[in-house]
Amino acid sequence: MEQEKFLEQHIFTGLKNLNDGFAKDEIHFFSELDFEIILQRAEHFGLSIYSIDPWIKSEVLEASSHEDHKKKATDPRWYKKEFLTLKISQAGLFYSAKYKVSKKLLAR
Repeated sequence: MEQEKFLEQHIFTGLKNLNDGFAKDEIHFFSELDFEIILQRAEHFGLSIYSIDPWIKSEVLEASSHEDHKKKATDPRWYKKEFLTLKISQAGLFYSAKYKVSKKLLAR
């Protein structure tokens, strides 16, 4: 299975992609509520999340990465903490992220 197919079937399923053409087609944007579900699913499957990109009105804000937090991309502590910080600092954001699904998981 390819990474994009895995993400669609297991991570993004049932959630609304808010990218209506304001960014590249392959970038998925989600509401705060949906992105929280994505992070829960990512943790469940052990996905790597390399960065979180908050957006507001089609304008990207400063992205945060696992390196900024000195954590591995698979460590959910960094992305949970960053999401909470963003959520508290500004309401109404859209979120996208850079994911990696392990080869072992794709082989299942």
